Amino acid sequence: MGDSVSSARKRTAFFISDGTGLTVEGIGHSLLAQFRDQQVEQVTVPYVDSEARVNQVLQRIENAARESGLQPIIITSIVSDQIRKQLHQSSALMLDVFESYLAPLATLFGTDPARTVGISHGIADNRRYTARIDAVHFAMDNDDGRRTREFESADIILVGVSRSGKTPTCLYLALQFGLRAANYPITEEDMDSTSLPKILRPFQRKLFGLTIDPRRLVSIRQERRANSRYASPEQCEFEVRQVEQMLRRAQVPYLDATELSVEELATRLMSQAGIERRIG
Repeated sequence: MGDSVSSARKRTAFFISDGTGLTVEGIGHSLLAQFRDQQVEQVTVPYVDSEARVNQVLQRIENAARESGLQPIIITSIVSDQIRKQLHQSSALMLDVFESYLAPLATLFGTDPARTVGISHGIADNRRYTARIDAVHFAMDNDDGRRTREFESADIILVGVSRSGKTPTCLYLALQFGLRAANYPITEEDMDSTSLPKILRPFQRKLFGLTIDPRRLVSIRQERRANSRYASPEQCEFEVRQVEQMLRRAQVPYLDATELSVEELATRLMSQAGIERRIG
């Protein structure tokens, strides 16, 4: 077992990159999520690409170690051999993404890696970049059922009660996978019948539902409109019940978004709906 960590002592994990830090941050979050009983302060440090910048980061790491009395963690995707050697001088446990994987891949391919910073997040492929931006614009233009006339060109149309997570999921699908994702809020006016709203029926094959625990919905809506009928437990329970019944009757697949991150929600619904990403 590792160190016993009290509420007053928190270990720090540094996600260090010479680029945006998005790749190593994702890896770090995934690894640390497997140790939920450990309190870890997670810090992303991007653009560590010079000796002066490395020295600043090393000082920050040693300060964290001294203040907490616990060995910090470094998870890094630094390309430069020299900078990685400098980071190894710290007192932290260092997990090096490139050291772990580049060497065996180089052996397999029979060639040396490019060791170029920012390749995975640069605009190397203009077609893919344009597709991503176009998808984001589509999601924003078709948020909350604003332009139902464009639903025919959507890859997927998310439906559910207000504040069930439709908008952030659409934006994630657009930004991460280049999917043209629209959404339509099912309101109380639509609940007079257990049938799908008339405007959605022509697009039934593109529909995917999001539901949510009514108690969680109350909490979210209270932040938006405190002490309103819209945020009352009775109203939230009624809307969730009616929409789930509507989706089941129409045989529209749906997921419970209550305890899923937007990343999990997006990938699960893509798998369940059989939708392929447009960009990698």
